[in-house]
Amino acid sequence: MPKSSRARTALRILGRGIVYFVIGSILWVALYRFVPPPVTATMLVNAADGRGITKDWMSLDDMSSNMAVAAIAAEDGNFCRHFGFDFKAMYNALENNIEGRRKIRGGSTISQQTAKNAFLWQNGGYVRKALEAWFTLLIELLWSKKRIMEVYLNVAETGIGTYGANAGSMRYFRHDASRLSRAEAARIAAVLPLPKKRAAIAPTGYTRRYGDRIARRMGQVQRFGLDACLK
Repeated sequence: MPKSSRARTALRILGRGIVYFVIGSILWVALYRFVPPPVTATMLVNAADGRGITKDWMSLDDMSSNMAVAAIAAEDGNFCRHFGFDFKAMYNALENNIEGRRKIRGGSTISQQTAKNAFLWQNGGYVRKALEAWFTLLIELLWSKKRIMEVYLNVAETGIGTYGANAGSMRYFRHDASRLSRAEAARIAAVLPLPKKRAAIAPTGYTRRYGDRIARRMGQVQRFGLDACLK
């Protein structure tokens, strides 16, 4: 077969692959608009390491509003204002890394973290980042902000082998997420960036201080209506 024919064949295969991926990913995201994700790549990887999977889906309507407010206060103050990407936060995070300053809050939005947690995996460099951007656009287009927050708070790792705010609440406080107080929700939010190294119950050091800061920020989130898209 001539080289030109092989090139055309390869391009046709590549083109079909791209089309199938686009259509498949749109259908996948559309399905999760109504159906809770049954399992994620992160859950499967951790389960393979013997950590198990503990999760208990709870709708955002049934969950204490303190949890969503705490997530916004901790992770993404502009959640209700952006379309998936907070470019100012991304620039600040990059600047901190370049200058070697301690990075306290990353540039990823809750929408980006939801896309990664629900559809992708935790590592993978630029390839995963590109896919994360694509899925972030899709969930912003096909889901409501309320649904994005609901999925995020149900699939995010809140402890070793524990996923979602409800399972985290049961693990740390022995009651479900419908009864989370402001302090308890802030502690779970403080655990989210490093769930394998932090615990929400009797936190010490940085985790306690960070949880206290989140609790204070929660008042600002409510005062300035930064959670308005969830009401």
